[in-house]
Amino acid sequence: MVKRIALFASGSGSNFQAVVEAVKSGRLAGAEVSLLVCDKPGAGVLGRAEKLGVEAFVFDPKAYPDKAAFEREIVAELQKREISLVVLAGYMRLVGDTLLQAFEGRMINLHPSLLPAFPGKDAVGQALACGVKITGVTVHLVDAGLDTGPIIAQIPVEVREQDTAESLSARIHQVEHGLLVDVIDKLLSGRVHVDGRRVRVTE
Repeated sequence: MVKRIALFASGSGSNFQAVVEAVKSGRLAGAEVSLLVCDKPGAGVLGRAEKLGVEAFVFDPKAYPDKAAFEREIVAELQKREISLVVLAGYMRLVGDTLLQAFEGRMINLHPSLLPAFPGKDAVGQALACGVKITGVTVHLVDAGLDTGPIIAQIPVEVREQDTAESLSARIHQVEHGLLVDVIDKLLSGRVHVDGRRVRVTE
């Protein structure tokens, strides 16, 4: 049985592309990227989706009366495609109750820091401003808070003396692509076990 994935993105979509290519190469066997959800009508990820043959649901949040209204439409699109897993990969919007309740326990987020350090926007800028020597990448389950869900996996990334936001972001992206695909593989194969805030991953 094919397990269908929906990816949410707001930007250029490099992580979106990494997941799609992992499916096409057989790295994510038995999976299918069935939908891209994008809240930015002009985002670069839409061009990637078109080239890769992935259907996109694009919406403008300002066209809806509130978050619940556009999330109801998103949930309908996801349910219509029988989505098994929702992956937030550069989706720059806090998930509301409508979407969270429909996919609780089946939604993960990729964040460019070692949470709980530097949650929210511009995690790379926060790390540089604080002068930390190590930052990294986190994949976590989504809950009602801001990057507060149970942590599934993390990988550290060194912050170098000469780093700029661009150079550090580039190295973080390289780590993100592999970690995200690895976590999706473990989730779809039933190797992620959650007990409260503790997450155990089996090989």
